[in-house]
Amino acid sequence: MKKPYVAAAVVAATALALSGCANNSAAPAGPQTTAGTGGVALVSPGKLTVCTHLAYKPFQYTDGGKIVGFDVDLMDLVAKKLGVTQEIVDIEFGQITSGAVFTAKKCDAGAAAITITDERQKATGFSKPYFASKQALLVKADSGITKLADLKGKELGVQTDTTGQKFAEEKAAEVGYTTKVYDDMPTGSNAVLAGTVAGSMNDNGVLLDFAKDNPTTKVVEEFDTGEHYGFNVGKDNAALATAIDEALDAAKADGTFNTIYKKWFGVDAPK
Repeated sequence: MKKPYVAAAVVAATALALSGCANNSAAPAGPQTTAGTGGVALVSPGKLTVCTHLAYKPFQYTDGGKIVGFDVDLMDLVAKKLGVTQEIVDIEFGQITSGAVFTAKKCDAGAAAITITDERQKATGFSKPYFASKQALLVKADSGITKLADLKGKELGVQTDTTGQKFAEEKAAEVGYTTKVYDDMPTGSNAVLAGTVAGSMNDNGVLLDFAKDNPTTKVVEEFDTGEHYGFNVGKDNAALATAIDEALDAAKADGTFNTIYKKWFGVDAPK
């Protein structure tokens, strides 16, 4: 990597399953304001605890035992602004978007390529948008499939609790395919490699990256769904959302954001 990363502790999702909290009669400790954080309350003093869902390369994934990626680099900027270090927790995506991780005081923020939607905004707060995304269709390069309509009578893989799943299911009856739900992006994409499903629907950033690493697959169609990613926080933590916005604004102003964007996507950030 081009620069050292803050050590990120990965906690298995099973160990952090929120159902386990139901057996504990004591209420979770509330966030504590740490000196130097500008009044932002954190669940663990000296740490910005960030929930993510692995793997979602190039936004967040494990490389050489460390969690790295575009989202990781951006949240490092937020941690630096607050004068703390980033600690990453790997947990179910739906627990992040529903706000359950914030209610249970598992994390301060979610950084998992989260599309901002009206439904998700009812459950959690969000930063300003920081990345524009589309939906995309991944297939085997020699499949003869060139568009979504070619999936008639076939099976399409989707990732649970994602906007890609919602988009694919809305189109299913019209096109005539069925969907198969997977827990994460790599499993669904590898199902295309194995021929288990005819295609996979997910965000274009991750599927283009997967196809680059697996040239026997390719993205054949993209859909402009007008999606934008944001970092989410608990509804009661507006101060942290503001701090995230300020860190991103400063990074865009001094060129740091563009440097990070180019590092992960190979091109300059859109204006």
